[in-house]
Amino acid sequence: MSELLPLDPDQLLTTTRSVRKRLDLTRPVPLELIREALKVALQAPSGSNSQTWHWIVVDDPEKKRGIAQAYRKAFEPYIAAQKRTDATGERVASSATYLAEVLETVPVLVIGAIYVGRQGLPAGNQAGVWGSLLPAAWSLQLALRARGLGSAWTTLHLQYESEVAELLGIPDGVVQGVLLPVAYYTGTGFQPAPRRPLDDVLHVNGW
Repeated sequence: MSELLPLDPDQLLTTTRSVRKRLDLTRPVPLELIREALKVALQAPSGSNSQTWHWIVVDDPEKKRGIAQAYRKAFEPYIAAQKRTDATGERVASSATYLAEVLETVPVLVIGAIYVGRQGLPAGNQAGVWGSLLPAAWSLQLALRARGLGSAWTTLHLQYESEVAELLGIPDGVVQGVLLPVAYYTGTGFQPAPRRPLDDVLHVNGW
């Protein structure tokens, strides 16, 4: 097992950030390290303990390039529509633009997917489906962070999900939920991010 960073649980939870500009694009990431983090992620809950998730780990340059092309097709109209001009909005836009430009050079891309069968996604509330995948994806990000790896939660490629599915041979009945670019990161200054006050979003015994 790889050596873990000396982070207590609260530090790990509050300093796991979306890493884009600080991804180290030059340092290879061993597949065994991704496997180790995924084994931790598989301890996450899933509905009825079904464990119908699947994880597609991509380090092949041509396949990464294909994913990046689909991502950029979705990113261009997305970033053009952004209206935030405050400092935080500009910082996020700059970071996101950088990731779109370099995505195929990130050492590893991990796609989290889930089996839904021939019936596809339900028409109504889909919390049961995504609640059986996304907690594990977040657990994966935490496990990566504990091992000195950065990641960023992205979903824009899902606008071209069928193209990516064909590229990777993902079968019918399996839907993608998240794309995580993964690399070692540069620097160590990860801090808790500004958030809205708890009392702005807390409701006790009703709205």
